Amino acid sequence: MTPLALVTGGQQGIGLGIATALAGAGFRIAIASLPAPDHPQVQAALTQLGPQTGYFQHDLALAEAVPALIDRIEAAMGPVSALVQNAGVAAPVRGDMLDITPANFDIVTGINLRGAFFVAQAMARRMITREAGPYRSITFITSVSARMASVERADYCISKAGAAMAAQALALRLAPLGIGVFELRPGIIATGMTEGVKDTYTARIAGGLVPAARWGQPADIGSVVVPIATGQMAFATGAVIPVDGGLSVQRL
Repeated sequence: MTPLALVTGGQQGIGLGIATALAGAGFRIAIASLPAPDHPQVQAALTQLGPQTGYFQHDLALAEAVPALIDRIEAAMGPVSALVQNAGVAAPVRGDMLDITPANFDIVTGINLRGAFFVAQAMARRMITREAGPYRSITFITSVSARMASVERADYCISKAGAAMAAQALALRLAPLGIGVFELRPGIIATGMTEGVKDTYTARIAGGLVPAARWGQPADIGSVVVPIATGQMAFATGAVIPVDGGLSVQRL
């Protein structure tokens, strides 16, 4: 059977770039995300990705609903061989980290860290019951902010740093079982999430912030996920891969 990849948040931005790349590599695609199935963005993504794609509405903040989500996906499309935990949210408010409220902190960490972990945990539990078949992998899409601090959105950075450690711990747990776990750290990527700071970052990129001297594109992330999901990087499990045009390279 053609392998199935689950991409959370795969209807837009980086997630859609990943889903497109995986579909091009021969994967069937399951997308799980919050919008209703009839949302124009969802319908556009399904049209773009083709008939081998299924959409499953799910709120990543509801960890207790994850097993039911996987049940729905498996009943409709079969077992998942590649999970790409991509869905996430930006800081609700940019500003002094001393002003972060518990409510906003909980929104960000509840999705980017807690939600991401429990999706990966539930998928790992399913994967370990299947030894035969396609290569199995779990990929966390975090951010350069897992390592590079921004005081105006510290809650976001904290959530991504936590997800980075979840990936490391899960890689250790699953390595003996032949299941690969990876972390990708996108840099400044042109998506809806970064649209509001486009002018600011365009100027900073022109000033040398990104050595590659351009914005990243969702396809840049997708091109890295494909060799992971197809097993070409199996012995590199636990790898942390920056996809940022050199942004995070330390410089003098």
